[in-house]
Amino acid sequence: MTTVSVPEALELLLKGTITCHTQAMLEARLKTGRPLRVKAGFDPTAPDLHLGHGVLLRKMAQFQKLGHTVIFLIGDFTGMIGDPTGKKATRPPLTRAEINANAETYKAQVFKILDPEKTEIRFNSEWLDPLHGPDWIRLASKFTVAQMLERNDFQKRMAASEPISFHELLYPLVQAYDSVALLADVELGGNDQLFNLMRGRDLQESLGQPPQIVLTVPLLLGLDGVEKMSKSLGNYIGFFESADDQFGKAMSVSDALMWEWYLLLTDKLPAEIEAMKAGHPMDAKKGLAREIVTQFHGLVEAGEAEARWVRRFSERQVDDAPEVPVPATGGEVPLSRLLVARGMAVSRKEAERLISQGAVSLDGHKVADSQHKVDLRPCGQVLVRVGKLKLERWVVK
Repeated sequence: MTTVSVPEALELLLKGTITCHTQAMLEARLKTGRPLRVKAGFDPTAPDLHLGHGVLLRKMAQFQKLGHTVIFLIGDFTGMIGDPTGKKATRPPLTRAEINANAETYKAQVFKILDPEKTEIRFNSEWLDPLHGPDWIRLASKFTVAQMLERNDFQKRMAASEPISFHELLYPLVQAYDSVALLADVELGGNDQLFNLMRGRDLQESLGQPPQIVLTVPLLLGLDGVEKMSKSLGNYIGFFESADDQFGKAMSVSDALMWEWYLLLTDKLPAEIEAMKAGHPMDAKKGLAREIVTQFHGLVEAGEAEARWVRRFSERQVDDAPEVPVPATGGEVPLSRLLVARGMAVSRKEAERLISQGAVSLDGHKVADSQHKVDLRPCGQVLVRVGKLKLERWVVK
């Protein structure tokens, strides 16, 4: 176990979570000093993982860093049922061959985030395949139909007169039994999984085990900042994408979404993130993009991807710089005065400060003299950049 204090551990583990049932129980188990068994299940329904999956994997990695045992559970048995969470209709179950093929790709991807030396990879067919009819009847007796129908997905489908297959009612029971078989102290999942995770607590208690702590994380919004990250919607960053694609996509998100991603996709604590908001958003976004690429491609490749993006961004900015007519004077005019006139600085004092700090360039060359003057003779033009985002081509007429 690490020497991190319990309050420090709690601050990290609860960062970016929605549900902790219960914090008092988590704190008590952390105080015992023994490694906790932390479980998270993944149905192998698709072969490729993206940053949406990364939110949960990063939370698992945080437990690992604190010395706890993480169990990456591949739901090869439950995958043949099909998780009804969020579904408006019964989902066709996968074949065993499809599940096995997807599971192999999962194993190749998760260690981009998890420490392989501290990870147990388990398949729930280990304990579910051997169960016989009487075993299933005994397990099913621990829940009522009314309990299972409490979940929102089923209530919505009943209200809409949409069918619910009986095997879908078994899914929460099967997931709950995973927690029993693994002696889970903690189960992690997306907040849409809260109903299933809580059934794990119920079943553990009914079978004489200490109930697991349930910890949920939000669903990550995709690049559009509207829908949850999904490959089918095209608003995702995949684990196996190139460093350039990952960096460029990360740089395309809105400033508001960037701060949410910092909370969910990095180990930075809320106080650190708040302090970063005092700086320039572009610098913060580059920092986020670097962290994402470093996770999957390493620090060197992340730096090279950033350099390539900056070159492309600068070239694109120059090509797209709006042309702005500037009245000819036939003589020289203070650059600071022109910047204020164009709205690129709020005052002469600010304009002179920006120039002195090297934040202003003309035709690609930085201007160091705050008293610099621009020659506004007819038919001339000059490319003016202020900071990283303000760029105009002044055409003297």
